[in-house]
Amino acid sequence: MTLEQLRIFIAVAEREHVTQASRDLNLTQSATSAAVSTLEDRHQAKLFDRIGRRIVLTEAGKIFLSEARAVVARAQAAESVLADLSGLKRGKLTIAASQTVANYWLPQHIQRFQKHHPGITVTMTIGNTATVTSAIHDGAADLGLIEGDVDDPSLTISAIAEDEILIVVAPDHPWASQIPNPKRDFQQACWVLREPGSGTRAIFEAALPALGVDKASLDIVLELPSNESVRAAVQAGAGVTAMSRLVVANALAAGTLRSVKIALPPRQFFLLAHKERYQARAAQEFRHMVTELSAADNRAERQLR
Repeated sequence: MTLEQLRIFIAVAEREHVTQASRDLNLTQSATSAAVSTLEDRHQAKLFDRIGRRIVLTEAGKIFLSEARAVVARAQAAESVLADLSGLKRGKLTIAASQTVANYWLPQHIQRFQKHHPGITVTMTIGNTATVTSAIHDGAADLGLIEGDVDDPSLTISAIAEDEILIVVAPDHPWASQIPNPKRDFQQACWVLREPGSGTRAIFEAALPALGVDKASLDIVLELPSNESVRAAVQAGAGVTAMSRLVVANALAAGTLRSVKIALPPRQFFLLAHKERYQARAAQEFRHMVTELSAADNRAERQLR
């Protein structure tokens, strides 16, 4: 049984005339009659009585007409859903993002996207770089946004924004007024860092050899699972940390943290997608929008510098 057969049956039943139904459907009369006959023969059910030049529904035909209309209506509804999805009138987008990106960079882009596409439901999960990468592998998220380096041939990895890592301390810490010598002073400091797997920590540790520091020599007194807990601990005097400028901007402006004058290499924010998984239209549009807007923001920032 096909949708085309059902549509033909409905047209004939509503008009009670094969020739008129054929004309309205732009089919030959023989094709219309054959479709009805096929339904009747295959299921051994008589759907029409032929009375003179007219045809009328049998009792079985009347019952079947209700079901046929319901099936065709559902098919039309399914077509409408696909049209809405392709037109971004409805849909769902799942994003996995690492903490710095999720809390300090991504919200403005989600707001812009939803302003243009209010029918798309956006869901975001937050983890570190390792868990975000895993979510893209497993299909738990359509797109991932991270601040750590990933080398994975199964993913498309696009740099979309640049971030600055700062070494920060509490205002009463000696480094707040005196620039430390990394080779000598880093191993004597108490460090408060994010957990292993964090993009921020990975970028910081990757920068240490250029400063003449072995990461194994650091005295890590606290490993904490969130940017906020690290920032609060350092503000309370627990030690020294390396964090994104996005995370500490307000604390620096308020004077509750101080930036140490040691330059670390900038890092990139990356957008991840799986090469072999289908990308829904909503994911494609978000990816395009965030890439274009980020490029514009980066150009504007370079001009200000």
